[in-house]
Amino acid sequence: MAQSKILVVGGTGYIGKRIVKASLAEGHTTYVLQRREIGLEIDKLQILLSFKEQGAHLVEASFADHQSLVDAVKLVDVVICTMSGVHFRSHNILMQLKLVEAIKEAGNIKRFLPSEFGMDPMLMGNALEPGRVSFDEKMTVRKAIEETQIPHTYVCGCCFGGYFVGNLSQFDSLIPPREKVNIYGNGNVKVSYMDEDDIATYTIKTVDDPRTLNKTVYLRAPENILTQMQLTEKWEKITGKKLEKCSISKEDFLALMKVVDFAGQVGVGHFYHIFYEGCLTNFEMGENGEEASELYPEVQYTRMEAYLKRYI
Repeated sequence: MAQSKILVVGGTGYIGKRIVKASLAEGHTTYVLQRREIGLEIDKLQILLSFKEQGAHLVEASFADHQSLVDAVKLVDVVICTMSGVHFRSHNILMQLKLVEAIKEAGNIKRFLPSEFGMDPMLMGNALEPGRVSFDEKMTVRKAIEETQIPHTYVCGCCFGGYFVGNLSQFDSLIPPREKVNIYGNGNVKVSYMDEDDIATYTIKTVDDPRTLNKTVYLRAPENILTQMQLTEKWEKITGKKLEKCSISKEDFLALMKVVDFAGQVGVGHFYHIFYEGCLTNFEMGENGEEASELYPEVQYTRMEAYLKRYI
Protein backbone atom coordinates (compact mmCIF):
# COMPACT_ATOMS: atom_id res chain seq x y z
CA MET A 1 0.00 0.00 0.00
CA ALA A 2 1.34 3.43 -0.95
CA GLN A 3 2.25 5.67 1.95
CA SER A 4 0.07 8.66 2.61
CA LYS A 5 1.18 12.19 1.98
CA ILE A 6 1.01 14.07 5.27
CA LEU A 7 0.45 17.72 6.13
CA VAL A 8 1.57 18.76 9.62
CA VAL A 9 -0.06 21.88 11.04
CA GLY A 10 1.85 23.33 13.98
CA GLY A 11 5.08 21.73 12.86
CA THR A 12 7.38 24.12 14.71
CA GLY A 13 5.84 23.34 18.09
CA TYR A 14 6.93 21.05 20.90
CA ILE A 15 5.24 17.93 19.55
CA GLY A 16 4.83 19.14 15.98
CA LYS A 17 8.52 19.21 15.15
CA ARG A 18 8.80 15.62 16.33
CA ILE A 19 5.81 14.61 14.20
CA VAL A 20 7.54 16.09 11.14
CA LYS A 21 10.75 14.20 11.95
CA ALA A 22 8.87 10.93 12.45
CA SER A 23 6.90 11.38 9.23
CA LEU A 24 10.09 11.90 7.24
CA ALA A 25 11.76 8.96 8.98
CA GLU A 26 8.87 6.68 7.96
CA GLY A 27 9.28 7.78 4.33
CA HIS A 28 6.11 9.81 3.99
CA THR A 29 5.99 12.72 1.59
CA THR A 30 5.70 15.39 4.25
CA TYR A 31 4.31 18.90 4.00
CA VAL A 32 4.54 21.47 6.77
CA LEU A 33 2.22 24.44 7.00
CA GLN A 34 4.10 27.74 7.04
CA ARG A 35 1.77 30.42 8.31
CA ARG A 36 1.94 33.76 6.54
CA GLU A 37 1.77 35.47 9.91
CA ILE A 38 5.15 34.11 10.99
CA GLY A 39 6.50 37.67 10.98
CA LEU A 40 9.80 38.00 12.84
CA GLU A 41 9.66 34.65 14.66
CA ILE A 42 13.14 33.67 13.58
CA ASP A 43 13.28 30.44 15.61
CA LYS A 44 10.18 29.07 13.88
CA LEU A 45 11.49 30.08 10.47
CA GLN A 46 14.81 28.34 11.11
CA ILE A 47 12.98 25.16 12.13
CA LEU A 48 10.92 25.29 8.95
CA LEU A 49 14.01 25.77 6.81
CA SER A 50 15.68 22.80 8.53
CA PHE A 51 12.63 20.68 7.65
CA LYS A 52 13.04 21.74 4.04
CA GLU A 53 16.67 20.67 4.10
CA GLN A 54 15.56 17.27 5.40
CA GLY A 55 13.15 16.79 2.50
CA ALA A 56 9.88 18.28 3.74
CA HIS A 57 7.80 20.62 1.60
CA LEU A 58 6.75 23.98 3.05
CA VAL A 59 3.22 25.13 2.23
CA GLU A 60 2.33 28.76 2.88
CA ALA A 61 -1.20 29.32 4.16
CA SER A 62 -3.14 31.35 6.71
CA PHE A 63 -5.99 30.60 9.07
CA ALA A 64 -7.33 33.98 8.00
CA ASP A 65 -7.53 32.77 4.39
CA HIS A 66 -9.88 29.81 4.00
CA GLN A 67 -8.93 29.10 0.40
CA SER A 68 -5.23 28.88 1.26
CA LEU A 69 -6.04 26.17 3.81
CA VAL A 70 -8.16 24.31 1.27
CA ASP A 71 -5.34 24.47 -1.27
CA ALA A 72 -2.85 23.14 1.30
CA VAL A 73 -5.14 20.28 2.32
CA LYS A 74 -5.65 19.24 -1.30
CA LEU A 75 -1.95 18.43 -1.57
CA VAL A 76 -2.10 15.52 0.88
CA ASP A 77 -4.02 12.49 2.12
CA VAL A 78 -3.60 13.00 5.88
CA VAL A 79 -3.65 16.09 8.08
CA ILE A 80 -2.07 16.06 11.54
CA CYS A 81 -2.62 19.10 13.73
CA THR A 82 -0.39 19.75 16.74
CA MET A 83 -1.47 23.27 17.65
CA SER A 84 -0.85 24.11 21.28
CA GLY A 85 -3.55 23.60 23.85
CA VAL A 86 -1.63 24.74 26.94
CA HIS A 87 -2.52 28.06 28.49
CA PHE A 88 0.91 29.10 29.73
CA ARG A 89 2.23 29.41 26.14
CA SER A 90 -0.54 29.66 23.58
CA HIS A 91 -3.96 28.10 23.33
CA ASN A 92 -5.29 27.58 19.82
CA ILE A 93 -7.50 24.48 19.98
CA LEU A 94 -10.59 26.09 18.45
CA MET A 95 -8.61 27.36 15.46
CA GLN A 96 -8.82 23.78 14.27
CA LEU A 97 -12.47 24.39 13.38
CA LYS A 98 -11.20 26.40 10.40
CA LEU A 99 -9.07 23.42 9.44
CA VAL A 100 -12.11 21.14 9.70
CA GLU A 101 -13.98 23.43 7.29
CA ALA A 102 -11.06 23.35 4.86
CA ILE A 103 -10.88 19.55 5.02
CA LYS A 104 -14.62 19.34 4.46
CA GLU A 105 -14.43 21.51 1.35
CA ALA A 106 -11.31 19.82 -0.04
CA GLY A 107 -13.02 16.44 0.22
CA ASN A 108 -9.87 14.36 -0.30
CA ILE A 109 -8.59 13.67 3.22
CA LYS A 110 -8.63 10.05 4.29
CA ARG A 111 -7.49 10.73 7.87
CA PHE A 112 -7.41 13.74 10.21
CA LEU A 113 -5.57 13.67 13.55
CA PRO A 114 -6.50 16.74 15.61
CA SER A 115 -4.38 18.13 18.41
CA GLU A 116 -4.88 15.79 21.39
CA PHE A 117 -2.04 13.69 22.94
CA GLY A 118 -2.85 14.36 26.62
CA MET A 119 -5.93 13.41 28.61
CA ASP A 120 -8.88 11.96 26.69
CA PRO A 121 -11.43 14.82 26.61
CA MET A 122 -14.25 12.31 26.18
CA LEU A 123 -13.61 11.19 29.75
CA MET A 124 -13.23 14.64 31.30
CA GLY A 125 -16.84 15.80 31.42
CA ASN A 126 -16.58 16.45 35.16
CA ALA A 127 -13.23 18.26 35.03
CA LEU A 128 -12.64 21.22 37.32
CA GLU A 129 -13.00 24.82 36.21
CA PRO A 130 -11.24 26.61 34.67
CA GLY A 131 -9.11 23.74 33.34
CA ARG A 132 -12.05 21.97 31.79
CA VAL A 133 -11.97 24.53 28.96
CA SER A 134 -9.18 22.47 27.39
CA PHE A 135 -11.38 19.39 27.23
CA ASP A 136 -14.55 21.24 26.25
CA GLU A 137 -12.77 22.81 23.30
CA LYS A 138 -11.26 19.52 22.18
CA MET A 139 -14.73 17.98 22.32
CA THR A 140 -16.06 20.86 20.21
CA VAL A 141 -13.45 20.00 17.59
CA ARG A 142 -14.28 16.29 17.81
CA LYS A 143 -17.97 17.03 17.35
CA ALA A 144 -17.22 19.07 14.23
CA ILE A 145 -15.04 16.27 12.83
CA GLU A 146 -17.64 13.60 13.44
CA GLU A 147 -20.62 15.65 12.24
CA THR A 148 -18.70 16.34 9.04
CA GLN A 149 -17.88 12.62 8.82
CA ILE A 150 -14.18 13.25 8.37
CA PRO A 151 -12.17 10.01 8.82
CA HIS A 152 -10.11 10.50 11.94
CA THR A 153 -7.87 9.09 14.65
CA TYR A 154 -7.51 10.54 18.14
CA VAL A 155 -4.12 9.96 19.79
CA CYS A 156 -4.08 10.66 23.52
CA GLY A 157 -3.52 9.33 27.00
CA CYS A 158 -0.11 10.24 28.43
CA CYS A 159 2.04 12.79 30.21
CA PHE A 160 4.89 14.25 28.17
CA GLY A 161 8.26 13.25 29.61
CA GLY A 162 9.69 16.76 29.39
CA TYR A 163 6.93 18.22 31.51
CA PHE A 164 6.32 15.39 33.96
CA VAL A 165 9.29 12.99 34.17
CA GLY A 166 12.54 14.94 34.40
CA ASN A 167 11.07 17.06 37.20
CA LEU A 168 9.53 14.07 39.02
CA SER A 169 6.16 15.66 38.21
CA GLN A 170 6.73 18.83 40.23
CA PHE A 171 4.19 21.52 39.50
CA ASP A 172 6.54 24.52 39.34
CA SER A 173 9.77 23.23 37.79
CA LEU A 174 11.08 21.30 34.79
CA ILE A 175 14.28 20.01 36.43
CA PRO A 176 14.72 17.34 39.12
CA PRO A 177 14.43 18.48 42.73
CA ARG A 178 17.73 18.26 44.62
CA GLU A 179 16.64 17.85 48.22
CA LYS A 180 12.86 17.57 48.58
CA VAL A 181 10.15 16.23 46.29
CA ASN A 182 6.47 17.07 46.62
CA ILE A 183 4.33 13.94 46.46
CA TYR A 184 0.66 14.18 45.51
CA GLY A 185 -1.32 12.38 48.19
CA ASN A 186 0.38 9.02 48.81
CA GLY A 187 2.02 9.09 45.37
CA ASN A 188 0.51 5.75 44.41
CA VAL A 189 -1.84 6.79 41.59
CA LYS A 190 -0.83 5.24 38.26
CA VAL A 191 0.22 7.61 35.51
CA SER A 192 1.13 6.96 31.87
CA TYR A 193 4.39 8.70 30.90
CA MET A 194 5.85 8.87 27.39
CA ASP A 195 8.93 10.11 25.57
CA GLU A 196 7.85 12.80 23.12
CA ASP A 197 9.71 11.21 20.22
CA ASP A 198 7.81 7.99 20.87
CA ILE A 199 4.53 9.93 20.84
CA ALA A 200 5.44 11.12 17.36
CA THR A 201 6.50 7.67 16.18
CA TYR A 202 3.26 6.07 17.32
CA THR A 203 1.22 8.90 15.83
CA ILE A 204 2.73 8.43 12.39
CA LYS A 205 2.24 4.66 12.63
CA THR A 206 -1.54 5.17 12.88
CA VAL A 207 -2.12 7.17 9.72
CA ASP A 208 -2.26 4.26 7.25
CA ASP A 209 -3.49 1.66 9.72
CA PRO A 210 -7.10 0.52 9.16
CA ARG A 211 -7.22 -0.67 12.78
CA THR A 212 -7.07 2.94 14.00
CA LEU A 213 -9.64 4.47 11.65
CA ASN A 214 -12.26 6.45 13.58
CA LYS A 215 -10.80 5.21 16.85
CA THR A 216 -8.88 6.53 19.84
CA VAL A 217 -5.30 5.33 20.22
CA TYR A 218 -4.07 5.50 23.80
CA LEU A 219 -0.40 5.95 24.67
CA ARG A 220 -0.25 3.57 27.62
CA ALA A 221 2.95 1.57 27.20
CA PRO A 222 2.94 -0.97 30.06
CA GLU A 223 6.46 -0.34 31.36
CA ASN A 224 5.83 3.41 31.46
CA ILE A 225 2.74 3.20 33.65
CA LEU A 226 4.22 4.31 36.95
CA THR A 227 3.15 6.01 40.12
CA GLN A 228 4.83 9.26 41.10
CA MET A 229 6.47 7.39 43.96
CA GLN A 230 7.87 4.75 41.58
CA LEU A 231 9.19 7.51 39.31
CA THR A 232 10.88 9.17 42.28
CA GLU A 233 12.40 5.88 43.40
CA LYS A 234 13.87 5.36 39.94
CA TRP A 235 15.53 8.76 40.19
CA GLU A 236 16.86 7.99 43.65
CA LYS A 237 18.31 4.73 42.38
CA ILE A 238 19.99 6.48 39.46
CA THR A 239 21.49 9.24 41.61
CA GLY A 240 22.14 7.19 44.72
CA LYS A 241 20.53 9.92 46.80
CA LYS A 242 17.32 9.83 48.82
CA LEU A 243 14.98 12.81 48.63
CA GLU A 244 12.85 14.16 51.44
CA LYS A 245 9.25 13.41 50.50
CA CYS A 246 6.56 15.94 51.31
CA SER A 247 3.00 14.65 50.88
CA ILE A 248 0.44 17.19 49.69
CA SER A 249 -3.20 16.47 50.41
CA LYS A 250 -5.71 17.08 47.64
CA GLU A 251 -7.25 19.88 49.69
CA ASP A 252 -3.91 21.67 50.06
CA PHE A 253 -3.08 21.16 46.41
CA LEU A 254 -6.42 22.56 45.23
CA ALA A 255 -5.88 25.54 47.53
CA LEU A 256 -3.23 26.66 45.02
CA MET A 257 -6.15 27.78 42.83
CA LYS A 258 -6.43 30.85 45.07
CA VAL A 259 -2.86 32.05 44.58
CA VAL A 260 -2.00 31.37 40.93
CA ASP A 261 -3.06 33.08 37.71
CA PHE A 262 -5.50 31.67 35.16
CA ALA A 263 -2.91 29.50 33.40
CA GLY A 264 -1.78 28.20 36.78
CA GLN A 265 -5.35 27.37 37.75
CA VAL A 266 -5.73 25.33 34.58
CA GLY A 267 -2.52 23.51 35.46
CA VAL A 268 -3.64 22.81 39.04
CA GLY A 269 -6.85 21.24 37.75
CA HIS A 270 -5.04 19.06 35.24
CA PHE A 271 -2.46 17.89 37.80
CA TYR A 272 -5.30 17.09 40.21
CA HIS A 273 -7.06 14.86 37.70
CA ILE A 274 -3.82 13.08 36.76
CA PHE A 275 -2.21 12.57 40.15
CA TYR A 276 -5.13 12.38 42.55
CA GLU A 277 -7.84 10.84 40.36
CA GLY A 278 -5.69 8.80 37.95
CA CYS A 279 -7.56 9.99 34.86
CA LEU A 280 -4.95 8.52 32.49
CA THR A 281 -5.27 4.97 33.75
CA ASN A 282 -8.51 4.53 35.73
CA PHE A 283 -10.67 3.34 32.82
CA GLU A 284 -10.97 0.58 30.27
CA MET A 285 -10.24 1.58 26.70
CA GLY A 286 -13.31 -0.17 25.30
CA GLU A 287 -14.04 -1.38 21.79
CA ASN A 288 -13.41 2.04 20.27
CA GLY A 289 -9.94 2.27 21.77
CA GLU A 290 -6.56 0.77 20.91
CA GLU A 291 -3.25 0.85 22.78
CA ALA A 292 -0.26 2.02 20.75
CA SER A 293 2.42 -0.34 22.06
CA GLU A 294 0.14 -3.34 21.45
CA LEU A 295 -0.58 -2.22 17.89
CA TYR A 296 3.10 -1.57 17.12
CA PRO A 297 5.29 -3.94 19.17
CA GLU A 298 8.18 -3.24 16.81
CA VAL A 299 8.59 0.22 18.33
CA GLN A 300 11.24 0.10 21.05
CA TYR A 301 9.78 2.82 23.23
CA THR A 302 11.93 4.69 25.73
CA ARG A 303 11.57 3.55 29.32
CA MET A 304 11.49 6.24 31.97
CA GLU A 305 14.77 5.10 33.57
CA ALA A 306 16.50 6.02 30.32
CA TYR A 307 14.56 9.26 30.08
CA LEU A 308 15.61 10.27 33.61
CA LYS A 309 19.30 9.63 32.90
CA ARG A 310 19.30 12.65 30.60
CA TYR A 311 19.10 14.82 33.70
CA ILE A 312 22.18 13.46 35.46
